[in-house]
Amino acid sequence: MAQQYSHIVLGLGATGLSVVRYLCAQGITPLVMDSRTQPPGADTLATEFPQVELIAGGFDCRYLVQAEQIVISPGIACETPEVRVAFDMGIEVIGDVELFAREVSKTDAKVIGITGSNGKTTVTTLVGEIAEASACSYAVGGNIGVPALDLLLAPKDLYILELSSFQLETTHSLCCTVATCLNISEDHMDRYSDLESYRQAKLKLYDQTKMVLFNREDPLTFPNHPANQNSFGLDMPEVDAWGISSGMLVQGDSHIMPVSDVALVGSHNHANVLAAMALTTAVGIKREYQIQVAKAFSGLSHRCETVADVDGVTYINDSKATNVGATVAAIDGLNDHLGELILIAGGDSKGADLSSLKPVLEKVSQLITLGRDGDKIAALKPDSIKVTTMAEAVAAAQEIATAGDIVILSPACASLDMYPNYMARGDEFRGLVEALNEH
Repeated sequence: MAQQYSHIVLGLGATGLSVVRYLCAQGITPLVMDSRTQPPGADTLATEFPQVELIAGGFDCRYLVQAEQIVISPGIACETPEVRVAFDMGIEVIGDVELFAREVSKTDAKVIGITGSNGKTTVTTLVGEIAEASACSYAVGGNIGVPALDLLLAPKDLYILELSSFQLETTHSLCCTVATCLNISEDHMDRYSDLESYRQAKLKLYDQTKMVLFNREDPLTFPNHPANQNSFGLDMPEVDAWGISSGMLVQGDSHIMPVSDVALVGSHNHANVLAAMALTTAVGIKREYQIQVAKAFSGLSHRCETVADVDGVTYINDSKATNVGATVAAIDGLNDHLGELILIAGGDSKGADLSSLKPVLEKVSQLITLGRDGDKIAALKPDSIKVTTMAEAVAAAQEIATAGDIVILSPACASLDMYPNYMARGDEFRGLVEALNEH
């Protein structure tokens, strides 16, 4: 071992590269380590930062124990044995968002923090659209799009961050103007010992904000300690909280707009719109821009996205529903629909307890399952149809569905047993559905 490094970046990829970029700009040459033999971003690292050494194929403890600071990728568990050794020696182990937090604290910029098991990408995007409509100086990133540190390359007055539980584990000093945990349901149980440890990782965000926004219909999102707080929900709100009353989105007793004017479909999305309005109000953005966006924003790809109408049957792509909570929200959100509901589900459940799907499956007229844990889901509903490919799933759904019905792909599972990612899964579903229209 020829050289000792003060800073080590664990995990390359887009996040690792953003950390290298940041540290090199500070005059620090880090060492990068990745457990993968050919980590994504290796070619970029070699081209842009030829002076930075990369050790691939594992973590070398000899370097780790001599470091002053280790910047760990969210994809690497803090309980990884080599990382645990560094923790136990008192070496600082943080993530890229913590570096962002320390840097942004030197400015007057405002930060909005958004976490939750489901809906956080939709809400983060909505908040960004509202900021765009108001013409304020803003940037969106974190767990979606641009890594947090790269947002600092073009400083803004407002940063809108989507944050995962993995990122929050290693973030301690993010001073948000307002932050929310939208909801909590079982996810990533292959990384957390139980639901409560996952919940506490999420709720760490509340300790790093001036204003807490929680979901009053989900007790798991309630703050551990009294705080400067507000709430959103689908019921009638009290005082200045956000909710729905007599078919109107409201804040307290102030009417905002009719629910029927909201472009997004489903009650879970109406909650997302309320959360986005509450967050942008907290940073001083006017209501007119919130209403403008709520009327126009029709959703994200792979998230309750209407793909096509084929012979009167509506096909919906909700491939981004990679956990049970997302699928429950999607089905509940379609509760007012008069036709039959045909659900395609299954994939890699990541060790989650799937039994909480059972009550909501009563609202489904036909269940079609596929993937590694498809059989486990099929066992929750009598007369389920088991298939091995998405093409078979779509063909089975088409055979059953009649005009007025909905066919929804909402897997309640990750996609990695069959696809590179949930986007590829959704794209295949979309392509198969669009082909139905050609026959």
